[in-house]
Amino acid sequence: MPGAALLVAGTTSDAGKSIVTTGLCRAFARRGLRVAPYKAQNMSNNSMVCADGAEIGRAQWVQALAARAEPEAAMNPVLLKPGSDRRSHVVVMGRPGGTVSSRDFLEGRRHLEAAAHAAFDDLSSRYDVVVAEGAGSPTEINLRASDYVNMGLAQHARMPVVVVGDIDRGGVFAAMHGTVALLDAADQALLSGFVINKFRGDVTLLEPGLRQLAQLTGRPTYGVLPWHPGLWLDSEDALDLEGRRAEAGRAALRVAVVRLPRISNFTDVDALGIEPDVDVVFASDPRALVDADLIVLPGTRATLSDLDWLRSRGLDRAIVGHAERGGAVLGICGGFQMLGRRIEDPSGIEGTEGAAADGLGLLDVTTTFAPEKVLRLPEGTALGASTTGYEIHHGRIARGGDEEFLGGARRGSVFGTMWHGSLEGDAFRGRLLAEVATGSGASWQPSSVSFPERRAARLDLLGDLVEEHLDVDALLALARDGAPAGLPLLPPGRDL
Repeated sequence: MPGAALLVAGTTSDAGKSIVTTGLCRAFARRGLRVAPYKAQNMSNNSMVCADGAEIGRAQWVQALAARAEPEAAMNPVLLKPGSDRRSHVVVMGRPGGTVSSRDFLEGRRHLEAAAHAAFDDLSSRYDVVVAEGAGSPTEINLRASDYVNMGLAQHARMPVVVVGDIDRGGVFAAMHGTVALLDAADQALLSGFVINKFRGDVTLLEPGLRQLAQLTGRPTYGVLPWHPGLWLDSEDALDLEGRRAEAGRAALRVAVVRLPRISNFTDVDALGIEPDVDVVFASDPRALVDADLIVLPGTRATLSDLDWLRSRGLDRAIVGHAERGGAVLGICGGFQMLGRRIEDPSGIEGTEGAAADGLGLLDVTTTFAPEKVLRLPEGTALGASTTGYEIHHGRIARGGDEEFLGGARRGSVFGTMWHGSLEGDAFRGRLLAEVATGSGASWQPSSVSFPERRAARLDLLGDLVEEHLDVDALLALARDGAPAGLPLLPPGRDL
């Protein structure tokens, strides 16, 4: 018999769907339930490797941690990794599945819909509760015919839907009412209520609006989550590239992360952002690199085109000059490949067969893209400290005379690794920052902060906030019983 299920949708992208889904996963798991997160299709260049080698979106991996479940491919059966504005690489059930273009929203995605629905049905048969996260808005009426992530999924599973609205953006009541009203009658019958996110102030001031929203829509608000500075989860997309600043007067080291157009897995630098004496900023012009102690070239889904972008802005000269003056540089995956001598793409993995370019020449490395993707969870030692990571790449590295460094290479103060996530190892991160500080003459001192402990604390905080501010029991009953019968139909829904 299928388990209970609930779809968390949003009035917009970044409204708080991931936050609410993650918090509900933790809250339901605390009740002794077997809980699985799920997102039918995720469009993100931030991904993670599961224990079995499957690749899924980073958000669903974190939600699985919140649910105390083992991350697996069925939790994010379709992952789209944008390589350009109109073309994405597809991961289906954790494995490469070709490409899809912006023109393929209808017939080109039917097989993805089938895979997504099969994965949901599988999870539902094995878990007590599936907490599904939608994508964007459920009322993208231009795409409804091909939707299998929002209301299309809800219809497949006859699953109730709650809509999250970000009050910090303004217009939340209009957005929620409009989200219901623009749906057709069948979809409105599943949309069961609302959650307000990021509220600041006295909630009693909001209550008249909540009552009127209930009167107008016939649907309750299940709670109001407050804005909280500690709610920093692993980021899903590039909307969160604002950096992490040290407390005023405390910064001893400044890290500048190059904001590549197709940046991927930028969660790699989240661990630097928790260090109390480290400023982490994202930079897109050479001036922002001038006073950096460490420059980070992160991963990218389009290494060759992002390398062209780097050169067009003069960032290449700034990075090379920084390294020649003894400054520290860290390249991760695609960023590491840019630091080498040559990058070649004979099979057209990034779009054009035979494409090639010289790298920045700071490391004695050549990269050749191959059709088969490498997905693995390596362990190793560097700078005298053990750490782990995860590899997601098509590049095959040939290292020359440089020192080996976490699947990559090192020459002096220039470090390159193929391992995402290595900075989450507390001992290794401390050793690397100590090297940076020694080279720059900074007064930085090691901290006792632990990234795994901080992540666990954030998940518990989120669970606490959801328990305190949302009606978790009512939401669990909704997931078990389905959408209430007789929900009002809002115009113009009957005319669509």
